[in-house]
Amino acid sequence: MLLGIGAAYVLPLWGIRVFETFNAIFSQFLGFIIPLIIFGFVAPAIADVGRGAGKMLVVTALIAYAATILAGTVSFLVSDAVFPSLITAGSAGALDNENVVGSAALAPYFTIEMPPLMSVMGALILSFILGIGCSRMTESPLKRVLDDFGKVVAAVINGVVIPLLPVYIFGIFMNMTFSGKVATVLLTFSQIILVIFALHIGILLLQFTIASFFSTGSRNPLKLLWTMLPAYFTALGTQSSAATIPVTLRQTKALGVRDSVAGFTVPLCATIHMSGSTLKIVACAVALMILNGLPFDFPMFFGFICMLGITIIAAPGIPGGAIMASLGLLTSMLGFSDADCALMIALYIAMDSFGTACNVTGDGALSVIINRIFPAKSE
Repeated sequence: MLLGIGAAYVLPLWGIRVFETFNAIFSQFLGFIIPLIIFGFVAPAIADVGRGAGKMLVVTALIAYAATILAGTVSFLVSDAVFPSLITAGSAGALDNENVVGSAALAPYFTIEMPPLMSVMGALILSFILGIGCSRMTESPLKRVLDDFGKVVAAVINGVVIPLLPVYIFGIFMNMTFSGKVATVLLTFSQIILVIFALHIGILLLQFTIASFFSTGSRNPLKLLWTMLPAYFTALGTQSSAATIPVTLRQTKALGVRDSVAGFTVPLCATIHMSGSTLKIVACAVALMILNGLPFDFPMFFGFICMLGITIIAAPGIPGGAIMASLGLLTSMLGFSDADCALMIALYIAMDSFGTACNVTGDGALSVIINRIFPAKSE
């Protein structure tokens, strides 16, 4: 971001247009791969969850989904109440390629059309059909195909998308600086980051307060939260719920959760519990909609939150995976432009570790609840 801002003052117009050309091509590629990301993440995850059918799995999945929806709803309500006083509505205008010289000046030299193979909703529907179907079959060859496809998508994200994102963000901030919009955007960034961090703390306190009523050990929510701090700080470094599982498992057992329950809930929640990520995506989306002067209301965002809780399952294994999986919903349900999505990516990745830390720490709270719902004799 800083390099993009500085480059706008020193690069000639032709140099800026080179990066605009890259951004035009890369945004086409993102549009092409987004449905594949959704399919590659969601279909194998649904098949995996369904294959372990049982009361504990169903209850854990429902509680994890409810926790994710609750976090997103709280995030929207707080953002809707706080951000209008921090952000001037419509202050940035449309964050597209419009600048003081005229929209033609920053036009890319060329672009390459990459139409997606299917729509975002089509990818979700196909994921549910194949995922549920495979969950009902034993040793399904199709399940292995879905798993392999998911690995291919993950490899593309790790090997192509994530390495090129800094160049994409560089070009976006160069464009905004050239357009005279960067000061407004950076001020907005600094304000909403503080609000989002406060929201993370509030959500964790809420989750562990609820868990304290189910705890078979300490009833002090602050003590329970303190026990999970090693997992929180480990996630800050790994930026991956999956990579933090060993520490999360150890600290969850320290909460008094039985080994058999912790061994089941922690790996599962690392895949399906996304409170921190959902909270962050919703807050950033509200901020950008206010910044652009776009209309929004609670029913619109509640539908978005419900879909988001499904779309980003299985994304925690990849740093930045949640925001990549959510891009399709941002464009189809909230009407975000390519530039809006680029800002979402930049803002999300800048805080990625905090969302992951919130996810894994909350896994401990959910495990405490499951431990009480299913006593030893019911396993």
